Amino acid sequence: MSPALASMKRAAEQPMEYAAEWKARTGRKVVGLLPMHFPGELAHAAGCLPVVLQDDTEPVTVGQANVFNFYCGLNRSLIDQTMRGKFDGLDAIMFGDHCVQLLGTADVIRAERPSLPILFNQLCTTLDANWALRETLGTFEQLWKELEDLTGHRISAEATTESIRLFNRSRAQMRRLYEMRRRGEVTISGRDMQTIVKSSMVMDRGEHVALMDKLYSTMPRRAVSSSDVTVYLSGHMCHAPKPQIIDAIEESGARVVNDDLYVGWRFIHADMDESLPPIEALAHWYLDKNRKMPCPTRTMQGVDWEAYLLSEVERSQARGLIVLMVKFCEPHMYFYPEIKEAFDKAGIPNLLIETEHEEIPMEALKTRIETFVEIAKRRADIKAA
Repeated sequence: MSPALASMKRAAEQPMEYAAEWKARTGRKVVGLLPMHFPGELAHAAGCLPVVLQDDTEPVTVGQANVFNFYCGLNRSLIDQTMRGKFDGLDAIMFGDHCVQLLGTADVIRAERPSLPILFNQLCTTLDANWALRETLGTFEQLWKELEDLTGHRISAEATTESIRLFNRSRAQMRRLYEMRRRGEVTISGRDMQTIVKSSMVMDRGEHVALMDKLYSTMPRRAVSSSDVTVYLSGHMCHAPKPQIIDAIEESGARVVNDDLYVGWRFIHADMDESLPPIEALAHWYLDKNRKMPCPTRTMQGVDWEAYLLSEVERSQARGLIVLMVKFCEPHMYFYPEIKEAFDKAGIPNLLIETEHEEIPMEALKTRIETFVEIAKRRADIKAA
């Protein structure tokens, strides 16, 4: 493992420890962000370290009494981490409302940590409504003011534009690596790709950009095996799937060529317009990114997740689709039947894997994945014949 990737791995696996070290080193504030739609650029422009809060590997224990069992693993883990004091080093948390479970999580954290500021902002969900831009501008203006109150100083438009420029560069670096992997120009594991994206959610962006430059300078250019079955991963819209699942997919003879995972392409696919006034850039970024990659928690006429996935699987030259659905994720559960119907109709092999925070039976899962890979390979051979 290269030194650059090793540094990213430490930050991705120990985000709160990294944040504490950064805070001690800089004397500035750390703001936790909840997935999926709030931009770190504004917190960065305020002089804060934006950290996207993720689940951890610990079993849910002390928080169990404060959360419903039918909440997804991310929300249960966030509550448990709060009860264990993992987030006590944060100076604020920015919450949104993209699912009902997250509303309950915000209430629990408020009750358990009443001194921790909760910046709760409700973004509109109907993105093509005639009032959507006005409402979105108002939401980000409110967040701008709340961050100024938190830090005690004004956030300048110039500083925000500089932050937008830095974050755009960071996203472009990771997209470049994605495209190199899709074209088969580099051999990089799915686990390492997750590490790169997840670490960017945690680290100071300037530091992450510098590490990416070093990574590119030392990365060996090796062609991938043409015998691998190419697959596309979809789902997990709020946090990373367990690395063991990604490992099992790749060890079965599959090669992941693209994804729409949150800790993946979904997080890096959309840039902000550096030429616009920053408040407008923030608003248009939020409203327009759904056209590029649909989200099941937002609505927009003529934009369908299943149509997007079909086109992306074709563009990526993937032979099959693997859907990673978080257990009890209601937005994903509502959309999945349409995705399956569309892919079955198109004759594209697809596999549903339900994931959860607790351990899953890996041997049984490996058997299912190996069977899927063999089916996808045989269908591709039949088409080629």
